[in-house]
Amino acid sequence: MPAFVPANPALGLQAGLAVKAVTIFPDNPGQNLPVIQGAVLVFDPANGKSLALMDGAAMTAIRTGAGSGVATDMLARPESRTLAIIGAGAQALTQIQGICAVRQIDEVWLFDHNADRAERLAETMANSPDLPRRVNVLSDAAEAVMHADIVCTATTSRHEVFPHKSVRAGTHINAIGAYRPDMREISAATLANSRLFVDSRTSCLAEAGDILQAIKEGAIAPGHIAGEIGEVIAGTLRGREFADQITVFKSVGMAVQDAAAASAALANARAQGIGKVVDW
Repeated sequence: MPAFVPANPALGLQAGLAVKAVTIFPDNPGQNLPVIQGAVLVFDPANGKSLALMDGAAMTAIRTGAGSGVATDMLARPESRTLAIIGAGAQALTQIQGICAVRQIDEVWLFDHNADRAERLAETMANSPDLPRRVNVLSDAAEAVMHADIVCTATTSRHEVFPHKSVRAGTHINAIGAYRPDMREISAATLANSRLFVDSRTSCLAEAGDILQAIKEGAIAPGHIAGEIGEVIAGTLRGREFADQITVFKSVGMAVQDAAAASAALANARAQGIGKVVDW
């Protein structure tokens, strides 16, 4: 996943040039290893010199959580106070952190098919002073969603992870799993009854199983996508239209996010003296 990001002095952003390589091994949890691993190589955008090697899994989790945080800020009701997390894997904690950065979350509801993993996430949150202390681990995803103003799905499921009837009016959903056409987290009914935004229209119409399967079933058409979240941020597209509207942000990830995040991480590491300098 290579990308170049030009500098934007007005926003204080440096130019970034990076490539991310990832591996996906579905059986890794049985070896106490994450499913997705990888590395990010950062280059000097002026001359191509190698500058840094970063952990791809950590960078992916951070930038994905940040993306959901931005989408939540743009689309969720300002008074949203409860959060449901479906899937307690590597992406879950940064999803919570990103959302808590933009909304005052008082209570979190967790569901994962692996109850031990959900309990470990709850324990991590309990030991994090900046995160909500009211955390509930449930054995049913639909029940978690029924309690929530904001929902995040971060799974590798091939089937919808909760029924549409469990979604309350006014809910905002960040759907960051289902990054392949054969995967699915969000039901066709939920998509059809929501205002749908994506990170990249082109990528989601090629990769997002939730959307592709709903189109194949005739529940929605490609035009049902209201637009890209960048259009909402830029002020050229309206986000939420009314309080009871269900909004969905579907993300499959973009290389440009990795490049921007890696550039920012490198600048911060240099400023704080973090990392190890080696002869390349």
